[in-house]
Amino acid sequence: MLFRSILLGLPLVQALIVTPHDSHGHDHIHEVRRSLPDSWYQPEGHPIHDLFKRDTDDGADYPAVGSPAWSAGYPTGAPDTTNLPAAWVAALNAAVAAGKIPSIPPTTNTPGTNPVYPTGIDPSSPSVCSATYKCRIPGDIWDSPDGVFASSFDDGPSPLTPSLVQFLGGNNDTTTHFMIGINIIYYPSQFLTALNAGHDIGVHTWTHPYMTTQSNLDLLGQFGYTIQLIHDSSGGRVPRYWRPPYGDSDMRVRAIALEVFGLETVIWNQDTDDWDGTPDSIQAAMTRFLAMPKSPGLIVLEHEIASTTVNGFMTAYPMIKSNGWKFMSLAKAIADGRTYQNAEGSLSDDVESAGILVESTSTSTALPTTTLALVATSIAQSNTSVTSATSAANNLSPTPEISQISAAILHGGNLKQLASLSLLSSVLVFSHLLL
Repeated sequence: MLFRSILLGLPLVQALIVTPHDSHGHDHIHEVRRSLPDSWYQPEGHPIHDLFKRDTDDGADYPAVGSPAWSAGYPTGAPDTTNLPAAWVAALNAAVAAGKIPSIPPTTNTPGTNPVYPTGIDPSSPSVCSATYKCRIPGDIWDSPDGVFASSFDDGPSPLTPSLVQFLGGNNDTTTHFMIGINIIYYPSQFLTALNAGHDIGVHTWTHPYMTTQSNLDLLGQFGYTIQLIHDSSGGRVPRYWRPPYGDSDMRVRAIALEVFGLETVIWNQDTDDWDGTPDSIQAAMTRFLAMPKSPGLIVLEHEIASTTVNGFMTAYPMIKSNGWKFMSLAKAIADGRTYQNAEGSLSDDVESAGILVESTSTSTALPTTTLALVATSIAQSNTSVTSATSAANNLSPTPEISQISAAILHGGNLKQLASLSLLSSVLVFSHLLL
């Protein structure tokens, strides 16, 4: 079905219809000093030490963030499992051979439904323990410390990221951004806005799939390329935390994240459903959460993909402190407060390391050719006119309403849910993609 093809193509479609993306225009280049400590969070024998090396004499010449050379080495869609870095594959094979990766078959799913395991597989059993089915794996992070509102936002960076960063900066706060790899490619200056303001960066996979539907090699690409891009764009920092899209993880997925890439899994204990809500509904949900007992602390699922979600948070923000909660960036609030595997934070200066070049990029309404081609291919596979779909995409306006529609699709909505948004004009525009 066409709708399924478009859904599975997100966030590529999201990047196409939400807002303008960064061009690779070069306004100016400046050097940012980044530094790393002389030790890693992970034990010396962990493969992460060999997969992502970075120190003062590594000799690497990293392209400027936002430049064509910087983005050229990364997938424009779902990673090709036949062309993954050999070191990643070797690390996965070693973990499998050591019995560290459970043999759990991938799930299947249709839009708007939970992933389904093959017959005979119990998703709530300790050997599978699917987070989608609310099974908590020991060691995964669902709660924050007592009295702490551990703040995080998913699906960035986006054109809304700077306003979120500015708002929090005005209140002397930061947050954790669980970022989609391909969105960093589309919005490099927004990524740098968060990083350079001292916000914490986590992994939200490369293209936002249901992770339990992925093969082991698919998972390798989803994790690896996102980590590599953040590493190469932040002076060598290796993220410590990841959040599964839709909260979809199990023993196999989290084992590959941890045993191959050193990533710790973060879920949430409350959800505002902001991607499908209004500022009023978000505030009502937050009012309810903030009135709860302060043990455990709060990890609330929020998104930075639409004006509705960001404005909803800003409206509710004063209630967090007025209700006696301590607001902290999630990555700083949990565990020992060290936000990267090999660095204290985004601006830490434990040890001098080579600087990276970053660019201030201008914005443009032009859509990336690769995005149009990928969407056109997806539509063509559904026996739909490529010409009419591409033409409709080029004529879309980046309105807040379209942003809300794309958010609904990205998070499992269906056509009936879209209609319920009462955004008739935007639905009519978006419907060109379905004709």
